[in-house]
Amino acid sequence: MAKLTKAQAKAHGQAVEILQQDVLSWDDREFVYRNWNEGANHANGAAGAFFTPFDLAFDFAIDAGGGRVIDLCAGIGMLSYAINCRSRFAEAMPELVCVERNYDYVEVGKKLLPEAKWIHADVLDVLEMELGRFDTAISNPPFGNIKRSKNAPRYTGKDFEFHVVDIAAHLADHGTFILPQGSSGFFYSGRQNYCRQTEGKAIKFQELTGLHFDAGCGVDTSCFLNEWKGVSPLCEIVCVEFPIIEPPEIAPAAPANDNQLTLFGEAA
Repeated sequence: MAKLTKAQAKAHGQAVEILQQDVLSWDDREFVYRNWNEGANHANGAAGAFFTPFDLAFDFAIDAGGGRVIDLCAGIGMLSYAINCRSRFAEAMPELVCVERNYDYVEVGKKLLPEAKWIHADVLDVLEMELGRFDTAISNPPFGNIKRSKNAPRYTGKDFEFHVVDIAAHLADHGTFILPQGSSGFFYSGRQNYCRQTEGKAIKFQELTGLHFDAGCGVDTSCFLNEWKGVSPLCEIVCVEFPIIEPPEIAPAAPANDNQLTLFGEAA
């Protein structure tokens, strides 16, 4: 568990009190999303579970679109909440499905975003659930070498974020993700200009899958570096168009590795 400052602990306590209410107002929801701290009672470093900053989520929603949306590794539903809020005056509200393996996060998410269907499950099991086709897949997945039970259909490497993107490619027409800059396939945030990466793990993943990582409308996420809780990852918002893929066979179990580390484990 992370060590919270006095101000963080006080705000988290207020968020916990708000969650005891039967019905939450929009102001209540925003306060909880901004102040409920994932590191207060959970070793979020071990799971790579670092929630998206509130304002970054709303910028993310510009690229994410709507329709039938599946939120993989949803946490307490920050990304889906932002999409839902941006759609409040649209002709049709999105159909949101949130998948999260941490039971406590699911319970909080249900209170904050009752408009969504919540599924308590490991993201690596989603392809076996026959959830149907989605317009959009979204995710701020755990980054780095996170312990897992199996592999994605095509990717067998160590970086958990690529497993999530590969799974999303089998579920949706397009996807929008928050990925560490080194896994994004391009450099934009924190720089004066956009440029494509020419080597590295993101290039290898795109070659393996035939996918193309794009910057979307172009959000400089370095503006939000100080708004993460416990970490300050330099990320990119990555947009991907997915071709129709035949349903995969059940993925093989990942080899056991007791020495696996998380990208941000030391910061938790």
